[in-house]
Amino acid sequence: MKVGGGSSGGGEGGRRGIFAKVSLSSISAAAAEASTFPIDAVKTRLQLHCSPGAGVVRVAGELVRDGGMYRGLSPAFLRHVVYTPLRIVGYEHLRSSLTSGGRESSLLEKALAGGISGIAAQVMLFLLSAVQVVASPADLIKVRMQADSRLMSQGIQPRYTGIVDAFAKIIRAEGFRGLWKGVFPNAQRAFLVNMGELTGYDQAKRVILRKQICDDNMYAHTLASVASGLSATTLSCPADVIKTRMMNQGKEGKDLYRNSLDCLVKTVRHEGVRALWKGFLPTWARLGPWQFVFWVSYEKLRQTSGISSF
Repeated sequence: MKVGGGSSGGGEGGRRGIFAKVSLSSISAAAAEASTFPIDAVKTRLQLHCSPGAGVVRVAGELVRDGGMYRGLSPAFLRHVVYTPLRIVGYEHLRSSLTSGGRESSLLEKALAGGISGIAAQVMLFLLSAVQVVASPADLIKVRMQADSRLMSQGIQPRYTGIVDAFAKIIRAEGFRGLWKGVFPNAQRAFLVNMGELTGYDQAKRVILRKQICDDNMYAHTLASVASGLSATTLSCPADVIKTRMMNQGKEGKDLYRNSLDCLVKTVRHEGVRALWKGFLPTWARLGPWQFVFWVSYEKLRQTSGISSF
């Protein structure tokens, strides 16, 4: 099977080919998000805990008791079915643009392509979206709805009853700009997670094929997805912690952090440097299966549709 992008003609490179890649990556992203969302809920609540004694088992038990495992799934779907195709297809296009004469992209070129595609996807959504279809606002609402499940476990009324109610209340209380609270750490996270995820998968897969460890099949895709999840988690976890804490703040005169830098400084000062990797295990535990479900299904869908492997 051919590895990499296709021709620039009417096949894979034409409008029909791009539409096919966008559609297939949306389907794969939705499947990956649905199958791993409970782990994301554990990760988010763990990052919001300021108590050093909060562990994965304790937090997971809280979520099971208060029924918060799937709270915030709808905005998560909303984000990924739009954001993921932009970054995946964007990365593939950038990777092809950075090469000439049939040579393979260098590791640095792939890293830059991965980071830039993540930032570009966030910016593109900001420029082209209506209120309902944006990456950062959907991510913000997902974080707050997940945090609400903790309030419910304490017998406190949740802030939002659903995604529409969340949009309306945030705009009313914090203004339209309130939907983009935490957008800068989110953009930083997007750069880092895409650099780790896309570069990790792409590079690991090509090493596997070059070393002839196995053919371009599900086994190769699984091994590459493990490398992808580990590198993405290591690079992005600090920015993810800052993003989660910034996004959970409302306009009620109780904001703990003035900006991302203030959040970083206060987190390290009061909880230590290790706090920046809070939620590492559930993040990796989620990114690993997420990468597996996404890449294996996406590669299979591409093969079934007659498109060359990623």
